[in-house]
Amino acid sequence: MTDFQRTPFERPEVDPATAAAELRTVRDFIRHAVSRFMAGGLSFGHGTGNAHDEAVFMVLETLNLPIDQLEPYIDARLTMPERRALAEVIAARVSTRKPASYLLNKAYIQGFPFYVDERVIVPRSYIGELLFSDIVGGDDFTVVEDPTDVERVLDLCTGSGCLAILAAHVFPEAQVDAVDLSPDALEVARINVAEHGVEDRVTLHKGDLFAPLKGRKYDVILTNPPYVDAEAMAALPPEFRAEPEMALAAGEDGLDIVRRILKDAPKYLTPTGGVMCEIGTGRAVLEAEYPDIDFLWLETAESFGEVFWVTRDQLT
Repeated sequence: MTDFQRTPFERPEVDPATAAAELRTVRDFIRHAVSRFMAGGLSFGHGTGNAHDEAVFMVLETLNLPIDQLEPYIDARLTMPERRALAEVIAARVSTRKPASYLLNKAYIQGFPFYVDERVIVPRSYIGELLFSDIVGGDDFTVVEDPTDVERVLDLCTGSGCLAILAAHVFPEAQVDAVDLSPDALEVARINVAEHGVEDRVTLHKGDLFAPLKGRKYDVILTNPPYVDAEAMAALPPEFRAEPEMALAAGEDGLDIVRRILKDAPKYLTPTGGVMCEIGTGRAVLEAEYPDIDFLWLETAESFGEVFWVTRDQLT
C-alpha cells in the first residue's frame, strides 16, 4: 500500500495564441478540444452527444472539411491561420457556452447543411431521420406509401426551415408551406430556402400556427413545436439557454402548443392526411389526456416515444 493518491490532471487555462503555437495537427486539436470541453463541464445535445463528437465537428467544420470524413485528415499538419482559427473557436465554445452551431453558423440534418444563428433553435429534430426512413415510401409499413402522391406539406414552427426543406426533397411533387411566429426565425429560414434552391416550392408564412393558412388542406403536417416543460426550462444548461426561449418553452407540462395543433389540425388535413409531431418526453401525459386517440409512436436511432403520427380520421 502507499499513501500516494492519484489525482486527475487539471489542465490550466490555455489561451488561443499558446494553443495555436503548440498544436500542429487535426489530431492535436481534437484532443485539445476534448480536454477543454471535459474540464469546462460543457453540455451537448445540439447535433452531437459528447465531447469527442463535438470536437470532431468543430475542427472539421472550421477547416471546411467533410464532417463525416475524419480519418483521411487526422494527422494532417495545419497552417498557422488554420491553427489560430481552431484555437479561437475552441476557446469560444468553453468561454461562451454557446452551441457549436452558433459559433460556426452551421448545423446538419441527414447530411443537409443549414445556416443557423441565435435567432433560431439549433436544428436537431428526429423528424429529419424519419422523413428519410422506410416509413415514407418503404416496402412494408409506411405512414406515406408513395411520396410522389403528396401534393401539399405544412411545416409548423419551422424555425430555420430545415424540415420544410427536407420535405421538399422527400416529397418531390409537393408544395411546402412553412409557418413561424418569429420574424427573426423566418429571416434565417429565408436564407436556407435560398441556399437550397427551393424558393419555388417552399413558401414561408409569419403567423401563429394555422392562422395564416385559412382554407388550405395538407397531405402531411410536420411539426417540431416548443415542448419543454416549466421544470425542465428552469434547469436548462447554458447551451440551451442560448436558444430563443419561445422555441423551447410550452407551459407547465410542455404540451400547450401540441394541444392547439391537435385541436385545429383536422380542419387543415386532407381526408387521408396526417400529422407527424415531436413532443419530447410528454408521451404519458398526452396519452392520458387523449385516451381515444391511437397515437402511432415512431422509432429513430436515438429515440422512441418522442415523435407520433396521427391521421385525420383518428383526430376526428
